[in-house]
Amino acid sequence: MRTWKQGLLLGTLALAVLAGCGKKEEAAGAAAQAGPADAGVLHVYNWSDYIAEDTVPNFEKESGVKVTYGVFDSNEVLEAKLLAGSSGFDVVVPSLQFLGRQIQAGVFQPLDKARLKNYAGLDPELMKRIAVQDPGNEYGIPYLWGTTGIGYNVDKLTAAFGGTEVAASWDLVFKPENIARLKDCGVMMLDTPTELVPIALNYLGEDPNSTDPAVIQKGADLLKTIRPYIQTFHSSQYIDALANGSACLVVGWSGDILQARDRAAEAGNGVKVAYSIPKEGTPLFVDMLAIPKDAKNLDNAYAFIDYLLRPEVAAANSNYVSYPNPVPASLPSVEQAIREDPTIYPPPEVAAKLFTLAIIPPEVDRIYTRLWTELKTGR
Repeated sequence: MRTWKQGLLLGTLALAVLAGCGKKEEAAGAAAQAGPADAGVLHVYNWSDYIAEDTVPNFEKESGVKVTYGVFDSNEVLEAKLLAGSSGFDVVVPSLQFLGRQIQAGVFQPLDKARLKNYAGLDPELMKRIAVQDPGNEYGIPYLWGTTGIGYNVDKLTAAFGGTEVAASWDLVFKPENIARLKDCGVMMLDTPTELVPIALNYLGEDPNSTDPAVIQKGADLLKTIRPYIQTFHSSQYIDALANGSACLVVGWSGDILQARDRAAEAGNGVKVAYSIPKEGTPLFVDMLAIPKDAKNLDNAYAFIDYLLRPEVAAANSNYVSYPNPVPASLPSVEQAIREDPTIYPPPEVAAKLFTLAIIPPEVDRIYTRLWTELKTGR
C-alpha cells in the first residue's frame, strides 16, 4: 500500500520534462552479436555504495550464477567504457539522461520484457516519464532514484552560522562569503560537470539544460568564484568523509549523504550528518538498468534484473542505501523512517521544484569537459 507521500511525489514526477529519443534494434540481431556466453556467470557494473550487502550473495545462492560486480562513481566513467565497445558487462546502470544518448549511440539492446515477470510491478507514472527519453521503455528499467543536494555536518554548520537554516538554500554553496566559513573543515563536490553546472545555472535563474555556450559559461563562472574553497572533487569519497568528520559540506547525492549519516551513527563517533534539498530546486535523477549490445550472458542478465524488481529485494535495497525504488508493492517493507523522510520522498511543494537533466549533445559535452578541466585545475 502506497503512503500519501509516495502517491503525491509520483504525481509531481508527471511535471518533469524529459527530453530525448531512441532507435530500435532487433533483439535477435543483438543477441547474435553478443557471442558465446559463460555458463553461470554475470558481469554487473553499478554505482558504488548502491546495493544492499546481501542482494548479490542471495541472488548467487538462489540462481547458482557467479556475479562479477564492478563499481564506478560517475556517468562519464561508465559512458567511456560503453562507447569504447566490448565492455564485457552484462548489466550496467546509467542515469536516465545518459541512457538516452547512449540509446542514440546504439550501445544497448532492446529488452525482451516477456523475460521479466516482475516488469508489471513497476510504477506506471514513473515509466511514462522515463519513456520520453526511452521511447516505449524499450531499453531501460528503473533501479533507484533520488536528488542531488547539500550534505553537511550539523555541529560545524551551527558553529559557523549559529544554526542550520542556511542549508535550505544554495546560497550556502554559491555565495563565497558563506562557503568560505567552511573551508577549513572540508568542502567536497561531485566530480561531474553535467550536474554541477546545471545546478549553478538553475540557481542563477537560467535554464539548467541550456545548450547555449554563453549560458553554460555563466554556470562555470559561478563555480569558479567558489573554487578556492573546494577541497576535493569526487563522486564517492565524500560518504566516508562526511561520516568520519573530515568533511563538513558536500554537494552530493541524497542516498549517499544519508548513508554517511547512518555510518556516523553506527560508529558512535559523535558526528551528526544531515541532508537538504535547497529551496531553489535541484536535479531529480533516475538510474536505469540496461543490457549492453555485446552482453554475452543474457539469461543471467534478465534473471538478475528480474530479481531486483521483486518487492522484497527492492525494499531491501532502499532500506540499505536510502534511495527510493520504482516498485510500489515494496513500500510496506520499506522502513517507516525512510518512507516518511521528506529528504528521500520530498513533499509536493519541494518535488515541484525538482528538475530532470536532458540529453547532452556531443558538442555541448565537449564544452562541459573543457570548462570542468579548467575549473578543477584552476587554469
